[in-house]
Amino acid sequence: MRQVRQGDVFLRKIDEVPEGAEECTPKNDRLILAEGEATGHHHSVAAAQARLLRYKEQMYLVVAAKMLQLIHQEHSPLEIPEGIYEVIRQREYTPQEVRRVAD
Repeated sequence: MRQVRQGDVFLRKIDEVPEGAEECTPKNDRLILAEGEATGHHHSVAAAQARLLRYKEQMYLVVAAKMLQLIHQEHSPLEIPEGIYEVIRQREYTPQEVRRVAD
């Protein structure tokens, strides 16, 4: 599996994390890939089975488990196979601006 999408979060499998990427801190044993602006819902994975890193404005998910669940309160859980993924927030076009998809 090379790609995974859940709502406004798109994961694209890559070969390596850029050098200099820094670890993100878990919240309540979860790594938050994206947090909803209006509801506080979030796309997250178990911190014990993965690492989330940030390089500049981009995030990377390193899945150490054979299979890991991506959870969101309004979507069905998704299984993510072991590997390294670039975390991409989906964007949408409006006549006024290009913005992140609100989820």
